Amino acid sequence: MFLGENLLPFLALAMGGALAVGTLTAIINPREQSREGELERPPLGRSILQIAIGSLVSIWALVTLLS
Repeated sequence: MFLGENLLPFLALAMGGALAVGTLTAIINPREQSREGELERPPLGRSILQIAIGSLVSIWALVTLLS
C-alpha cells in the first residue's frame, strides 16, 4: 500500500493532536493586541469542544497504532 498500512491512524493522530494542542495554546496564550474585527479570546465553549474532539481522535489513533 502506498505510504504504508498505518497511514490513516498516523494522519488522525497528527490532525487530532494539532487540533487539541493548537486550541489549548490559543486559550492559554491569547494575543496581547487583537486586530480590528477579531475576538480578544477564543470562545471557551467551542474551544473546550475542539480540545475534547482532538483528544478523542488522538487517543483512538494511538490505540489503533499500538494494537
